[in-house]
Amino acid sequence: MNSFLTIAMPKGRIFEEAVELLRKANFQLPPEFDDSRKLILEVEEENLRFILAKPMDVVTYVEHGVADIGIAGKDVMLEEERDVYELLDLKISACYLAVAGLPDTTLSDVAPRVASKYPNVASGYFREQGEQVEIIKLNGSIELAPLIGLAELIVDIVSTGQTLKENGLVEYARIADVTSRLVANPVSYRIKEQRITEIVERLTPVIESLKR
Repeated sequence: MNSFLTIAMPKGRIFEEAVELLRKANFQLPPEFDDSRKLILEVEEENLRFILAKPMDVVTYVEHGVADIGIAGKDVMLEEERDVYELLDLKISACYLAVAGLPDTTLSDVAPRVASKYPNVASGYFREQGEQVEIIKLNGSIELAPLIGLAELIVDIVSTGQTLKENGLVEYARIADVTSRLVANPVSYRIKEQRITEIVERLTPVIESLKR
């Protein structure tokens, strides 16, 4: 029986960029890997098993040991604060967390409302600024909140800024830069250190070459 190393991967754009990175590091991933709708994919040639998950769930799978390693956005790690090792900045899916709202937004003397799918990041940021705010957790279409009067500000991921612009919003503050990171379960790292280190060593020169 093969001793698979299990990797949790986020669906969507990060998955596509991560697969390209792995291929450049000479991991033999079959062509059908890109189009499969399966949630668990095994690559026997590399003794790797991939679990495809929602981006927010990757660090949960890694923390609980159902995945040995995973690829997670720094935004998720800041929000979730899971017990995982951060091994490598993959330098892919670059974006940032920002505070935004309608132009000329004036905050009320009473606690302003801030909508976000990152309530911990948002509350931590405003606490550091000495601002007391009410956090409203949303799971999507965060830009709607100021437009319909649900909140005065939002904290959300910004890539190009086009979505903010199209909805008439402006950026007020940049909180943190975000890229995807390779993370590991602490127990798996001890037990499978050699295999995990090998993956890090194969990926590192590829990442360095992309920075040039």
